[in-house]
Amino acid sequence: MDIRSAAIDLGLISPEIIILASAMVVLLLGTVLKSRGLMAFLSLLGLVVGLVLVLQQWSQPQSGYYGMVLKDNFSVFFSVVFIMTAIITLLMARDYLIAKHIDRHEFYTLLMFSTVGMMLMAGSTDLVVIFLGLEIMSVPLYVMAGMNKIDPKSNESGIKYFMIGAFASSFLVFGIALLYGASGTTDLRRIMADFSFLKMQSELLLYSGALLVMTGFAFKVAAVPFHMWVPDVYEGAPTPVTGFFSVGPKAAGFAALLRICVYGFSGMAELTAVFWLLAVLTMVVGNVLAIFQNNIKRMLAYSSIAHAGYILVALTAGGEGAVSSAVYYLLAYMFFNLGGFTIVTIIDSRTGSNSQIDEIKGLAGRHPYLASLLALFMFALAGFPPTAGFMGKFYIFSEAVRNGFVWLTVIAVMNSLVSVFYYLRVVVAAFFGKPDQEFSPVSFSPALFIALLVTAVGTLALGCFPGYWLELSQMSMFPII
Repeated sequence: MDIRSAAIDLGLISPEIIILASAMVVLLLGTVLKSRGLMAFLSLLGLVVGLVLVLQQWSQPQSGYYGMVLKDNFSVFFSVVFIMTAIITLLMARDYLIAKHIDRHEFYTLLMFSTVGMMLMAGSTDLVVIFLGLEIMSVPLYVMAGMNKIDPKSNESGIKYFMIGAFASSFLVFGIALLYGASGTTDLRRIMADFSFLKMQSELLLYSGALLVMTGFAFKVAAVPFHMWVPDVYEGAPTPVTGFFSVGPKAAGFAALLRICVYGFSGMAELTAVFWLLAVLTMVVGNVLAIFQNNIKRMLAYSSIAHAGYILVALTAGGEGAVSSAVYYLLAYMFFNLGGFTIVTIIDSRTGSNSQIDEIKGLAGRHPYLASLLALFMFALAGFPPTAGFMGKFYIFSEAVRNGFVWLTVIAVMNSLVSVFYYLRVVVAAFFGKPDQEFSPVSFSPALFIALLVTAVGTLALGCFPGYWLELSQMSMFPII
């Protein structure tokens, strides 16, 4: 590799380099400076600069490092989602960390490291690089889950997430090894190009490796029956971290799945039946179990499982239309799910809070605007118009019907109707519930106000003006290099 080529490759990953450099600066300065506000500002600055650099790469597809790193519209789109998720998480976390006495600079460093791992996962067609990105993303998450060391539930959350995450990684790396044994490469493009020949030569190795890789990512996106870690981890982790878990790693897992299935395993028609079964189980289990939850974080945990099922409907349907609808849905999900978690974070910041739905009773009487925003996000999660949740489900279900998956769509619509019950339960508690004692007031900073504003505007913009955003998601499906 000559000097000019190396410079081009470094420019290719300049957003990741900026975010990593910011993480290192915060890690080092945090040990000598006591101003946690400054650390938060430096982290936010690094993420914003990284976002600007990523946006400049739109519609300028390039590859580097011998084709292992890509900057096509697909990777740029998801990188924007990851960085936006980190920014919103940072904004909503500051007050919570102070209130819970866990405001440490390591949180911001871990957040940025994890974001870089997600960006690597979306920006490669090489299975080894995807696995590397997965581990860079996951290891900081294990620490973040258990960072509230004085809370036994947080410790339990970190340990469970680590154990299950290691288990999932072992499936993935074993699957990659089998695929390499079958094809002699870890490059998805070469596997796709030689698929017919590889199937004749080593069909058992090829399909075994593919199923193990799918299993590893099914753990990461919390598809049933690989979902059992989600409720306990979400409940025990600090609330802003739970919000980050529910969007960032899930979007990264689906970005990798979309890349792998659309470009690498496109010749494996048999995987359609696997995705059909996963989609149905994930929707049904997630929605049914969410009904019985009294803890709002556990309810949202099962809700996130159900939403993974809706995205699996798009994967089952296949085709560029279905995949672009899944990309649109993940963007919309980032806004309304993080918006809901922002309000839960505000309520959970109060002394003695244990994240029960009953704690929301009386919210409308004391904070009507906050209750209205909570209702907006719950309506979006349920799929009511004119929110982004409605348009996201509409596009996915339409593509499923267009591709002949009518019964799968019927099951998905029925599950969406079931979800209305537990989302409206939260709204009813906020507006009509009478608290057992005087509602403890909440307070929020300008950072929280910005987080709520961004998520609310995003939820309504994607729902009221879906055409522009759907066009962007379709543009992200340009062929890879």
